[in-house]
Amino acid sequence: MLGALMFASKIIMEALPNIHLLGILVVVFTAVYRKKALYPIYIFVLLTGVYAGFNAWWVPHLYLWTLLWGAVMLIPRRLPDRFYYPILVVLCALHGFLYGTLYAPAQAIMFGLSFEGMIAWIISGLPFDAIHGVSNFFVGFLILPLTKLLERVERYAAR
Repeated sequence: MLGALMFASKIIMEALPNIHLLGILVVVFTAVYRKKALYPIYIFVLLTGVYAGFNAWWVPHLYLWTLLWGAVMLIPRRLPDRFYYPILVVLCALHGFLYGTLYAPAQAIMFGLSFEGMIAWIISGLPFDAIHGVSNFFVGFLILPLTKLLERVERYAAR
């Protein structure tokens, strides 16, 4: 269900380029479910491929969201909330700012771009990455309430 929620949120927000809830959903699911967050992440990636076609653009999705998951996993959960959640917001924003740069190596390999061609590809995408990073930062403020809500739901379901 969580992977389908990610997919639905992406489809609903497609009219707004590079503004979506995917980053915060990956962060929230990782904060709550830790390793098990990989299930909804890869269900989302699979649904995206099924919906839009498994093409060259899809290949980087196999690692892009896992990088954000891994970064969240590296943050010690025992940090006080006043440090933990701002770090998560910054990670989410950073992932948005670096999205095109992280995407570029796969594109360069698949399309035979030189290093200079890859750098040009990254530079041409900087305005989109800026939108992505800024929107991830502001939407990232939903991480705390969504995490607390999901934790509460999990506690209630465990009864």
